[in-house]
Amino acid sequence: MQFIDMHCDSLMMLLFRDAEEADLYTSKVTSVDFKRMREGGQLAQFFAVFLPMKSAYEMFHMPALSDEEYISTLHGYLMKNVEAHQDMIALAHNGFEIEENLRAGKMSAVLTMEDGRAVEGKTENLKRFYDMGFRALSLTWNESNCFGAPNSKDSAVMQKGLTTFGKEAVAYMQDIGMLVDVSHLSDGGFYDVADICKKPFAATHSNCRALGPHQRNMTDDMIRVLGNHGGVAGINFGPEFLNADVTCKDSTAALMAEHARHMADIGGIDCVGIGSDFDGIMGNLEIADCAHMDILEHALAERGFSGADIEKIFYKNVLRVMKDTMK
Repeated sequence: MQFIDMHCDSLMMLLFRDAEEADLYTSKVTSVDFKRMREGGQLAQFFAVFLPMKSAYEMFHMPALSDEEYISTLHGYLMKNVEAHQDMIALAHNGFEIEENLRAGKMSAVLTMEDGRAVEGKTENLKRFYDMGFRALSLTWNESNCFGAPNSKDSAVMQKGLTTFGKEAVAYMQDIGMLVDVSHLSDGGFYDVADICKKPFAATHSNCRALGPHQRNMTDDMIRVLGNHGGVAGINFGPEFLNADVTCKDSTAALMAEHARHMADIGGIDCVGIGSDFDGIMGNLEIADCAHMDILEHALAERGFSGADIEKIFYKNVLRVMKDTMK
């Protein structure tokens, strides 16, 4: 079955492990590439430009880039690869363009950004990134920035909401057609986003806190609010987000199906999607790359989801949200 994946960090892995070739067609260093996307029947992939900490450069023995250099480099990787393989994939800025690409026999690449720190509190930077092709933005990662506070084990931090700029920026993003992503955001920030948004918003790679107690996951009330807003959450394949024991290293399709079942029961079937977090997760991964999403399809069927339900989870819910929010 065709599918849309709302999050991967493959562009970052090209920089750190294959900067010279930066090949996204048959990559030896990523879990996502164009060849395996086609093998897996993929409809579209959200390619995130994740802004790393300095420690990441140190880990890979690379000189640190400025955020602007980094964004330009990863943006260039995606543009170069899409252009080189335009017979099989094209950029998409919204759901309608995904459908146009499909009619032309092509998959779609959607450009997103994880961590809004490079916005630096300026709406003109948001517009500049939009003009570069970015169509979704995770407001925070794991540190505070101009938008607000991140998820945290510290309850005081977790209760903090958006900054004054963050509130203005969320409304602006909805106006210009950029999807607001609350994955990694504090609980207080989540509810601020919900209060502001008139259109759907997303948690592109977040699971259920009732099943996996990691602070990155969403509470039942948050899932219910997301569903009531017409939004969607992408099931994250990371073991720490799937298991009741956050130290467990096992990621299975059965666990993903359990989170999907809980999410659908609380927020409705229309709020469930896929956000693998490929190339940003580690562990014993039953689904290790984008070519094997059929394993999840079978697990969802075994958990009692109908074929129509699985279609919604695999692509229809995300496609609807894209049509409702992106321009």
